[in-house]
Amino acid sequence: MPDTTISSSTDAAGVRAPLAHRTLWSRALRVFAWLSFISETIIIGTGGAVRLTGSGLGCSEWPLCTPESLVPIYADQGIHGFIEFGNRLMTGVVGIIALAVVLLVLHTISGRRALTTSLWFAVGGIVAAAIAYVIARPLEHLAFPVAIGVLLLAVIAAAVQSIRTTPARRDLVALAWIVLIGVVAQALVGGITVLTGLNPFIVGFHYTSSLLLVCVTAAFLVRLYAAPGPRERAVPAWFGILSHVTGLALVVTILFGVLTTGSGPHSGDPDVLRHGFDATVLAHVHSWPGYILAALVLALTVSAWVLRLEPRKWLLVLVLAILVQVAVGVLQARDGLPPLLVGIHMVLASLSAAAYTVVVLHLKRPVTTVD
Repeated sequence: MPDTTISSSTDAAGVRAPLAHRTLWSRALRVFAWLSFISETIIIGTGGAVRLTGSGLGCSEWPLCTPESLVPIYADQGIHGFIEFGNRLMTGVVGIIALAVVLLVLHTISGRRALTTSLWFAVGGIVAAAIAYVIARPLEHLAFPVAIGVLLLAVIAAAVQSIRTTPARRDLVALAWIVLIGVVAQALVGGITVLTGLNPFIVGFHYTSSLLLVCVTAAFLVRLYAAPGPRERAVPAWFGILSHVTGLALVVTILFGVLTTGSGPHSGDPDVLRHGFDATVLAHVHSWPGYILAALVLALTVSAWVLRLEPRKWLLVLVLAILVQVAVGVLQARDGLPPLLVGIHMVLASLSAAAYTVVVLHLKRPVTTVD
């Protein structure tokens, strides 16, 4: 990613002007943006560890781990309780980093006033969530999900207000808020996953939405390092169409991968039933779009380098990720789905999706203006 202007503001004359690239706030924003991408990737690994070690119900309650404690306290929970609790702690880390990115991008682009307004929304959201919890407390297990739902609505309201009032770089503001909203929503879905006894469809949705957050944080990094302003197509029309067809193949491959894992032996807990599909058949079905995806990515990469197109370097990253993913997929199928390889496969899927996101964002370039 080129080290160019990361954002812009509007001066008194209404002219878009670049922000200082080396300010303390902009440096902090870059650091936390990278931490956000890394942490979103790591939490897919820790979530996979929960599932692959049979620790999905290591903490039987939510948001508490046991009926009496926030942390594992029973001997029979063993390592499973600590693995599940560790993943919950990681959710908190991801949330704090996402919040930091929102606050930093608002301060960097709009100054202290936007930051103060968002903090007031945060206080109001926390108060509203607390009130909702008290009101819903007679509902027992539903009280905390109701509170999280209210907090989620407050975050969405803050995002809408913030995007509407931001004078410039609304792309960065919107992406930062999407990640924070996604993290709060993920906490709610994670709780529902536990309360429903690891329903395989909810578990699959939980993973898929986590993967999407990895893509959004990758998109934020791309736009953070890109020059602001209007953009124009940087590739031929046929190349853009083929790139989006490749994206469709990627989506189908990932969705069948989620269904395949949901039908296999790694349910997250020995007593959890799967959703009844034939895992062997799904494994073959999952491989078909995977091979098509690999061929499409290879064709795009060769074409991009022959024509010297904008996204050619990132296509090399994508083709490498896809090839490694195919190799790991074949190995895990032949070796009886060892947990470590399945976990690597899950993380690689998110990194492949992130690399594809970067490729798509490089299909356009900033419009060159002549003074």
